[in-house]
Amino acid sequence: MNLNGKVAVVTGGNSGIGLSIAQEFGQQGAEVVIFGRNQETLDQAVASVGNGTLGVQGDVSKLSDLDKLFELTAEQHGKIDVLVVNAGVAQPTPLDQTNEESFDQISDINFKGAFFTVQKAAPFLNDGASVILTTSVGNQMGMAGLSVYSATKAAVRSLARTLSAELLPRGIRVNALSPGPIETPIFNRLGVPQEAMDEMAQGILAQTPIGRFGKPEEMAKAALFLASSDSSYVLGSELVADGGMSQL
Repeated sequence: MNLNGKVAVVTGGNSGIGLSIAQEFGQQGAEVVIFGRNQETLDQAVASVGNGTLGVQGDVSKLSDLDKLFELTAEQHGKIDVLVVNAGVAQPTPLDQTNEESFDQISDINFKGAFFTVQKAAPFLNDGASVILTTSVGNQMGMAGLSVYSATKAAVRSLARTLSAELLPRGIRVNALSPGPIETPIFNRLGVPQEAMDEMAQGILAQTPIGRFGKPEEMAKAALFLASSDSSYVLGSELVADGGMSQL
C-alpha cells in the first residue's frame, strides 16, 4: 500500500479522473479528502471510497471555499501529504464565438483555481509532499475550437515548473499529469448534440495511435506513481498518458 497513512486531497474528485484517483489512493491506504461542486455526486464519491473519506463541497474558483477545504482537512487529518489539483472544465470555444463570460469561467476554474488551490494548501503541506496538477494533451497540440481550454492547461503545465522551483526548499515536488482522451463525464457536459459528440469521438480516435479512449483508472495509476515515493526523483515534469496522441 504505497500511500499507507498518507493524507491526500483531490479536487474535482467527485467524478471522472478525480474520482478514480480518490478511489485508487483510498485502496493504497491514504486518508482521502474529496472536494467538488455537486453535493450529490460528492456524497456518492465519498461512499465509494469509504474508510472515513471526508467530502467538502465547494468551487475552486472561490478562494473562501478553498480556505474551508484546507481548514476542514487540517481539523480532521492534520497535514497533507498529497495534493491532486484536478478540478477543471472543458468547453469548445471557437475564436469567433467566445465571449468574456465563457473565457472567464474556463480560466477561473482551470488556471486561477489551480494556482490558488496550491497557494491555499501550501501552509498545510508536509515538507516532502507531492503536488499533482492535472493538465491535458491540449497543452501541447493545436486543437481548433479549444484555444481557451488549451491555453489554461498550458498555464497549468507551466505551474508544475515554477511552483516546483518555489517549493523546492521544502522538498515539495510538483508535477503535471497530462491525460489524452479519457472516458469521463466531462465530454457529456460539452453541450453539443449526440451526433456531433459521436463525430468528435471518431475524430479523436483517428488521432490516437493506441486506437481507443483511455480509462480513468489508467490515469489513477499514473497519479499514484507521482504521489508515491516511487517518483522521488521526479519534479517539475509532465507525465503524458495519452495513448501516443501527442507523441507519435
